Amino acid sequence: MCSTFCSSIPRHLNLTSMMIMKPRAQAITEPPSRVGFLGIGIMGSPMAHNLLKAGIDVTIWNRTKSKCDPLISLGAKYKPSPEEVAASCDVTFAMLADPQSALDVACGKHGAVNGMGSGKGYVDVSTVDGDTSKLISGHIKSTGALFLEAPVSGSKKPAEDGQLIFLTAGDKYLYDTVASLLDIMGKSKFYLGNVGNGAAMKLVVNMIMGSMMASFSEGLLLGEKVGLDPDVLVQVVSQGAISAPMYSIKGPSMIQSLYPTAFPLKHQQKDLRLALGLAESVSQPTPIAAAANELYKVAKSHGLSDQDFSAVIEALKSKFQHSETK
Repeated sequence: MCSTFCSSIPRHLNLTSMMIMKPRAQAITEPPSRVGFLGIGIMGSPMAHNLLKAGIDVTIWNRTKSKCDPLISLGAKYKPSPEEVAASCDVTFAMLADPQSALDVACGKHGAVNGMGSGKGYVDVSTVDGDTSKLISGHIKSTGALFLEAPVSGSKKPAEDGQLIFLTAGDKYLYDTVASLLDIMGKSKFYLGNVGNGAAMKLVVNMIMGSMMASFSEGLLLGEKVGLDPDVLVQVVSQGAISAPMYSIKGPSMIQSLYPTAFPLKHQQKDLRLALGLAESVSQPTPIAAAANELYKVAKSHGLSDQDFSAVIEALKSKFQHSETK
């Protein structure tokens, strides 16, 4: 089975070189009329919803079927496995939480790869490491199908508003074929060449973002300790050279200790972990990101995994700091 094969291959090996009699990938001959979407979660649900609103024929799957019900009521079709979705669609998108989930859905029992073939395409919009993306790509392309990695920059609100940024790499023909679908779900798209480049770009971006949020949290708490009005601090930061939309969007709720989930803290920590692994692989020092990662790990240990990643500020508050030193 593919799942056994996936798990047995050392991740540092070039999968493509191991393929024997690999079928030649065939181009998709026309724009996809049937689109699959695997993973109907905090990001996948609004992305698939936008495709439906645009009149696209969408077939969906999720491990927890009840999460599919709102989209089914809007006209989405449902299949009970990734394999059946892929078999019934021209192009299948996948938005999964982590590398293992992405690999399982693509290559596991009843995985999408079993429904792929010549004339089909697989677009993985999950955030994974480059090795995982290359592994999935190798299996998809061994069926004769095309593969595109396309992790997104943006969280829940941009996904709802169709304002995501797609960081794509892989088969250029598939990129051109699904460009109109990416435009429905996003505001911009970048083609970055070979598989792995999209994953690397996403990890670098999220590494920067996680470090920025940790530093912003320190600044808010320091300002409060010395008697500064935190609302004014957010205004000052938002109007200066270091201005970033994240500060003005997240700052007001952070001041109130409210963290409505747009990007779960556990996913930010996962991305930092993967980015640190990427840095290690090329011997690039990343001490600031490493320190930020430890802070997110503390926040996770205090039950904040499913809160928004801005909840990392809680790891810096005295009640948590004291408990860590006891």
